Amino acid sequence: MLELILPTAVAYAESFADVPESTLLPEELEALGAARHEGRRREFTTVRHCARRALADLGVPPVAVLPGERGAPVWPHGVVGSMTHCAGYRAAAVASRTRVRALGIDAEPHEPLPGRVLEAIARAEELERLAALTAECPQVHWDRLLFCVKESVYKAWFPMTRRRLGFGDASVSFDRAAGTFRAELIETGMTGGARGAGGTAAIPVIAEGDGEPPVPLHYEGRWAAGPELLLAATVVPVGPTVRSRPDYAIRPRS
Repeated sequence: MLELILPTAVAYAESFADVPESTLLPEELEALGAARHEGRRREFTTVRHCARRALADLGVPPVAVLPGERGAPVWPHGVVGSMTHCAGYRAAAVASRTRVRALGIDAEPHEPLPGRVLEAIARAEELERLAALTAECPQVHWDRLLFCVKESVYKAWFPMTRRRLGFGDASVSFDRAAGTFRAELIETGMTGGARGAGGTAAIPVIAEGDGEPPVPLHYEGRWAAGPELLLAATVVPVGPTVRSRPDYAIRPRS
C-alpha cells in the first residue's frame, strides 16, 4: 500500500505479517532490553527487517536501526527515514538526504478511535471538517485518519527540530478526491512564536550540516484507506518537488 502514497525518491518495505526469518543485530537486542513480551519482540524485529530491506534499495549495507530520542529511529549518515507498525502491518521508508529532508509514515487500523480520543487530538475546525467528510464518505473512518496523519507529520517534524509537537499544534485539512492532506502548524510555544518568510519558522534545527533552511510550518502528504488499514505519509523534499510514482493514485474504499 505504501506505493500509493510515497514518491519515487523514497524506498520502502512493508509486511502484513511478522517475518519468521527476521533477526536482530546485537545492538538492537541490547536496545530491546527487558521488553520480553513476544508480541513486542516480533514487531520490533519485523519492522527492522523492513528497514534493512528499504535501506538495501538505497545501497546501504545491513546496519542496526536503534531507537533514539523519544524513540525516533537513528538512521545511517545521509539517510532520513520512518517506521510504523500496527496490528497486522509493519513498514519502513527511507530516502537520501540529498533528495528528501524529512519524512514520516504512520499506519493505523481502519476503525473508529476509541472513547473520547478524537476530542483530545482534534481542533474545533478539524471537527467541522471531519463531520463534512463523514457525510460525504462515511466508508472512511476520518477520525482515525486524522490521528494517523498527525502522527506522520510529527515523525517528519521531530528529527528536524528535536521539539515536541502536540496534537493541537497542527491543523489538518483533507482533499478527499485527490487523497492528499495539508497540515498547518499553529504558532504556539513549540515554534517560539516566530514565523519566517514563506511560511517557515525561525526554529533552531538539528541537522548534519550547516546552512539548513528554516523548518516549514506547512506540510503536505498523501493518505490511503484500505478495508483494514489506514496509511499516511508526510514527505519534506529538499527541493520544490519530488517526482510521484507513475501509479500515484488514491482510491478510498467504497
